[in-house]
Amino acid sequence: MATGRDKYARQSLGTLHSRVKQARVLMVGAGGIGCELLKNLVLNGFGEIHIVDLDTIDLSNLNRQFLFRNEHIKKSKALVAKESAGRFNPNVRIEAYHDNIKDPKFNVAFFKTFGVVFNALDNLDARRHVNKMCLAADVPLVESGTTGFNGQVQVIRKGKSQCYDCNPKDPPKSFPVCTIRSTPSQPIHCIVWAKSYLFTEIFGSSEDDAPELNHSEDSENAKEIENLRKEAQALHRIRQSMGSEDFPRLVFNKVFKEDIDRLRSMEDMWKSRKAPEPLDYDTLSQEALGVGSAIAQKDQVEWTVSENFAVFLDSLRRLSDRLEETRANADTGNSPPILSFDKDDEDTLDFVAASANLRSAVFGIDRRSKFDIKQMAGNIIPAIATTNAMTASLCVLQAFKVMRDDLAKAKMVFLAPNGTERRLTTEPLQAPNPSCPACSVAQSTVIVDPSRATLNDLVQDLLRLQLGYGEEFSVNSEAGILYDPEEDTNLNKTFKELGLVDDSFITVIDEEDEDTKVNLVLSISAKELKKDTKPIHLPEKLKIPPKPKPAAPTEAGGFVHATMHPTSNGVTNGLQNGDRKRTADQAGLEDELVRKKGKVAAKPDDDDVVIVDDPTDGAIVIDDD
Repeated sequence: MATGRDKYARQSLGTLHSRVKQARVLMVGAGGIGCELLKNLVLNGFGEIHIVDLDTIDLSNLNRQFLFRNEHIKKSKALVAKESAGRFNPNVRIEAYHDNIKDPKFNVAFFKTFGVVFNALDNLDARRHVNKMCLAADVPLVESGTTGFNGQVQVIRKGKSQCYDCNPKDPPKSFPVCTIRSTPSQPIHCIVWAKSYLFTEIFGSSEDDAPELNHSEDSENAKEIENLRKEAQALHRIRQSMGSEDFPRLVFNKVFKEDIDRLRSMEDMWKSRKAPEPLDYDTLSQEALGVGSAIAQKDQVEWTVSENFAVFLDSLRRLSDRLEETRANADTGNSPPILSFDKDDEDTLDFVAASANLRSAVFGIDRRSKFDIKQMAGNIIPAIATTNAMTASLCVLQAFKVMRDDLAKAKMVFLAPNGTERRLTTEPLQAPNPSCPACSVAQSTVIVDPSRATLNDLVQDLLRLQLGYGEEFSVNSEAGILYDPEEDTNLNKTFKELGLVDDSFITVIDEEDEDTKVNLVLSISAKELKKDTKPIHLPEKLKIPPKPKPAAPTEAGGFVHATMHPTSNGVTNGLQNGDRKRTADQAGLEDELVRKKGKVAAKPDDDDVVIVDDPTDGAIVIDDD
């Protein structure tokens, strides 16, 4: 007879209780959702829980990630979560890894050891990776995400329900360089300029790789990019004078006077918009007399131009001193020391806030408080602890259905504040998208002797002779294209030379016009094979099905389903089914509802939820790693 801790769990779960106690599950991510989810797993008595998280604990995490305390700041999330949650139930075994889930040691064989995988991640790339690994290992995945009051839980089962990549995801928001650097019109443009251009050019590395800047040169960007490269070179020369008395004046005059004078000289640019007004260093110096450093602590108010000037100079001095100290004390070899923006670093945040507001003053744009700028520059989307808790609970409830082998009862669950409408809405799991590049593919393992097998062995012997591929196909790795009809320079290279190691993935894309095969994903199993055997072979017979013919789109009345797809911090919009088309009239009605009710609009007399992006909300995807 069950007693103590097990008594009520057994009464609630019945025969499932014994499966839960013996279950071995993986939880990827130990942040907002992860802390709540781990607590639920432990209290429900899941026998063995493995946690993977690369992140460390920040001060900003403590308001909603309840397993962490002030003394845990800068420590591993995974390790501290294990320690804290372990006290709730000593009968549960917890293993923690302070690692990147994309590390090669977390291979397909590793994923196959689990009965269920839970995703509690905060970025698109890692989610896609876990989705791919679960598909390759044929392990059920419970995906989740939250943004403010919105949340979503989705069960993913290979061949039976849509996977994470069945619906296209919106790319991170980016801005043309010419807008950011020449014609800003919104506060966010000035914030991106301060963080991804000015800060990096003075204290970091070049901004060319900043994800929020669109460097395409096939538009009006091209001419401006060339001019701005010259500006960056001039700023780089000024950087050499860091530490001197003239350094603050040189930087200020360069970006708030000389560059602005150059823009004003382009008269055609200002025929239909107000021209920027340069700032004067000496004038602001006089106006800022008496402004103390304490102004930087007033993060809820909009600083005046002179107050921003004072914070700009003070933060420039603080950061210059830090960089000089790093240069003197750190062994950086041939690489120059650099600083990185961190929303929780007061020095870097003060510099970006003051620079952005001075830039706004130049272009006649409304200034923002330091608090608001932190939200936008750090891509902080409001995180609600109760939403995380509800989402984590739904993850476990959906996992129970998976563990009962009752996938038909599993649901896609949405949380959304719809006024008088329901807080929770559900819909059945959808069938896999036949055009999905992740799950509607053929998958197999290929055994390879990496020091002997060449790419030509794969292309000629395996793909053409054994699997019947024609002339038009390509072979791709995570690093890019290895082979196609116009790229055959790698054919004589071995797998080892190409960096194709154990548990690497290769994707073969058939490009024939007729009887096109679905994509083939091969997982490499590296082994040393006997010299008298072929260096590459398939351990099982493989039949690759043809790609299904695309169905003609059909119109349906009412709203189209919209799935909330997790982004770097939560959920965003995407079409649920490719066979349901939103008409222009429907789009207009959605927009009208959004204006009236906010970011979430519910279909009248239905449970469907429509999530739309709000272009004025200011949150952008900025790489803070």
